[in-house]
Amino acid sequence: MPNETDDGRRAPRTVSRRSLFKHVAGAAAAISATTPAAAEPATPAAAPTLEAPKPQATRLEALETLTAAEADTLEAIVARLIPSDANGPGAAEARAAHYIDRALTGPLRGSRGAYAAGLAAIDAYAQSTKGAAFAKLIEPDQDAVLADMEKNVATGFAPDAATFFNLVRTHTIQGTFCDPYYGGNADFVGWDLIGYPGLRLVVTADEQRMNVRAKPVRQSAYADATFSMKRGSHGHRP
Repeated sequence: MPNETDDGRRAPRTVSRRSLFKHVAGAAAAISATTPAAAEPATPAAAPTLEAPKPQATRLEALETLTAAEADTLEAIVARLIPSDANGPGAAEARAAHYIDRALTGPLRGSRGAYAAGLAAIDAYAQSTKGAAFAKLIEPDQDAVLADMEKNVATGFAPDAATFFNLVRTHTIQGTFCDPYYGGNADFVGWDLIGYPGLRLVVTADEQRMNVRAKPVRQSAYADATFSMKRGSHGHRP
């Protein structure tokens, strides 16, 4: 997470977007374990140069599992784990917190207790070390709290701070880059961020040529008749 230097400037993030994206491949396997199997996506093309992002407002969602206070804290956490920057929108715009809240009623229901305890613990730690609940802290202080969790020096967590940090980070990555059907990756901002072209049932010869950028297909796998949800359970309500 960003740190302050002696002259007040912000030092580079300990966990950068680049290093975070290296976890996306591993997160895809985790998504498969926690959500129903969808179509096997084509290998993403090389990420193109992204245009400057347009400001996007974070959507307010009806809660399914979390309390309002828990949701506020979680929204603030995911916004710092994958923040909006010059490369594009982040986890807040992708509605990663909505994905987590929704999944806690289904495939992630076994983590509900961990979230209740962990979100309460991060607020308590933020209050004791920075003087306010996590969602009310300025961004550098939020980053400092998350850095303490990642380094496992933050107190009050069970079994420990790093375990909860890694849990939320994993689910934040899932919520940012998943198929939008599951409640995250709103408006496909996650796929746009990494240059993933989307589900492709047919790849033409021209699209297989080197240095050719495939036209993005912005459609959920479940929106295609080939993967009709009528054939079985898919884990979430539409």
